[in-house]
Amino acid sequence: MNYLLDAFAWIADPAHQAGPNGIWARLGEHLGYSVVGVLLACLVAVPAGLWVGHTGRGRGLAVGLASAARALPTLGLVTLLGLLLGIGLVGPMIAFVALALPSILAGTYAGVEAADRVAVDGARAAGMTEWQVLTRVELPLGMPLLIGGIRSAFLQVVATATLAAYVGAGGLGRFLFLGLRTQDYPQMLAASLLVVGLALVADIAFGLLQRFATPAGLRTTR
Repeated sequence: MNYLLDAFAWIADPAHQAGPNGIWARLGEHLGYSVVGVLLACLVAVPAGLWVGHTGRGRGLAVGLASAARALPTLGLVTLLGLLLGIGLVGPMIAFVALALPSILAGTYAGVEAADRVAVDGARAAGMTEWQVLTRVELPLGMPLLIGGIRSAFLQVVATATLAAYVGAGGLGRFLFLGLRTQDYPQMLAASLLVVGLALVADIAFGLLQRFATPAGLRTTR
């Protein structure tokens, strides 16, 4: 309990909040790494997932690749890329993209596949092209699952972005590794609490976005 109180006191200390090495700067770096990593993963996984979901082709390959990517040890991958590419952000960013790809890919093709077949067949019967069927019917109906995949990927990357500091980059992991090196356990716990807080805020935001993306007729009242 003392460590927990000390951690909150460490966070509340104005001396730890301002400046280039303060909480707000490291929090911004951490969030930036997570956003960029997930966006880069989206550039690859979303088009691939849309194609797989719409055509039904390559699903086995997509599932296999997603499962293989999930099995990668993130710390080992960050270490390996750090050795190959040197100190800095490039290695961790590649690892974050690899970590985010499976959830986004799975969410995208699952969302398209889950679209109401009656609506899809009706769109084709009305003379829509395959592109129109995808963008006007399947994608809007599958958007909640797609956002759910991005939500899962973002939370995974937020939790893992602390490893960026392991190879010399910034983020909240700086506090964690500095605290480990100096045996400053309140600082380490404070860094963990900040990561958890960021993940909770992101989860709530994505939950609201997922709800708004759900067509009104499909929303359930709770």
